[in-house]
Amino acid sequence: MAKDDSQNNMSNTVKDPDEWTTGDERMTGAQRSYLKTLSDEAGEEFDENLTKAEASKRIEELQQKTGRGLK
Repeated sequence: MAKDDSQNNMSNTVKDPDEWTTGDERMTGAQRSYLKTLSDEAGEEFDENLTKAEASKRIEELQQKTGRGLK
């Protein structure tokens, strides 16, 4: 049973950005910096007015495009 609890806890560590309680706040400095880097590498426009949730989603999109940060 402990194994099941461990698996449940791990699944709870990754939340959909749409469910973040602070997702509508401005993106963090770290998100801004990384997103700028990814945008430059992908040749995409950088939007500095994204929320935390929007920035997270955009980072995931650009990681897919650039191959950066993928496991």
